[in-house]
Amino acid sequence: MLRVTLFSAVLAAASATRLESLRLRGGQQKEKVCIIGSGNWGSAIAKIVGRNVLDRDQFEDEVTMWVFQENVDGKNLTDIINNEHENVKYLPGVKFTDNVVADPDLTNAVQGATLLIFVLPHQFLGRICPQMTGMAKGCRAVSLIKGIEFENGGPVLISNLIKENMNGMDVSVLMGANVANEVAQDEFCESTVGFKSKANGEIFQKLFDCPTFRIGTINDVAGVELCGALKNIVALGAGFCDGLGLGGNTKAAIIRIGLKETAKFAKMFFSGVQDDTFMESCGLADLVTTCFGGRNRKCAEAFAKGEGTWDEIEAKLLNGQKLQGTITAKDVATVLKTKGKEAEFPLFMRIHEIAFEGKAVSSIIDL
Repeated sequence: MLRVTLFSAVLAAASATRLESLRLRGGQQKEKVCIIGSGNWGSAIAKIVGRNVLDRDQFEDEVTMWVFQENVDGKNLTDIINNEHENVKYLPGVKFTDNVVADPDLTNAVQGATLLIFVLPHQFLGRICPQMTGMAKGCRAVSLIKGIEFENGGPVLISNLIKENMNGMDVSVLMGANVANEVAQDEFCESTVGFKSKANGEIFQKLFDCPTFRIGTINDVAGVELCGALKNIVALGAGFCDGLGLGGNTKAAIIRIGLKETAKFAKMFFSGVQDDTFMESCGLADLVTTCFGGRNRKCAEAFAKGEGTWDEIEAKLLNGQKLQGTITAKDVATVLKTKGKEAEFPLFMRIHEIAFEGKAVSSIIDL
């Protein structure tokens, strides 16, 4: 009887210790983070977040990362990540902290999570969201997905798709001038959290911010998110310029016109979009870096040089990743035609004509 009593006391003490470790002063529970996605950008974020939570009291140490299971040299990718602390397929040469745990079971990965980071192609959301159950009450999300959907002749924010699929969960967004490989190498950069709830914007700022990855915030989810989506169209135009061998002056003009059309498009379809958003990292800075680097510019340059169809170029250059700019360009052109607004967006329309209607690449400068 005494042994049973002692054993019960030990279990109770261990449970109390565990519970205490999950709480902050004042009884507030610590935040448990789960990353949904493990590509190039998702892995770069895993490095930042995994390191940050270790020295911040309001977060649990363990960060789970849902990984779509793949076989790499005869081994499961999740096993490689958990044993070598590196995503050898999508971010080779960069090490995670040991507290980043890869899990191929999505339902298991999100158990007890209070903060979800969505960072995967938006085409998969409809399939994965129904599998995501067991999160903590009051769980919030942030979307790092740079894309957009279209329904009934208008744009639909990815953050809204997540919200709808996750039973009304509050969803912030993170967008900025963030080439994943540079972020992973701790090269200084900035990013922007767009929020609806100030408290949630602040917690995501605390989660991501560090000396090499500075995070600003603004109460403008739609503006921040659209900057992240539409800049990929402009990057195609920049890539066409590079493929033609045109200089910096031409690319600067493409960037200026592209930013102007981005702001116009955002305000045409969404209320509350702020002018200041376009001067944040998510706006001008992201547009500039995407037009000088990144996958959309790179593939558009190859297209301009006649190196194949979009599908062929994607397969050859992107190592399994997906090209977002072409999809967005096609959808935006469809909406503008439906609204009869083509003439107000000459750059967006010209990029679509070159990419899908056989217009000469050289016509990029005939706006």
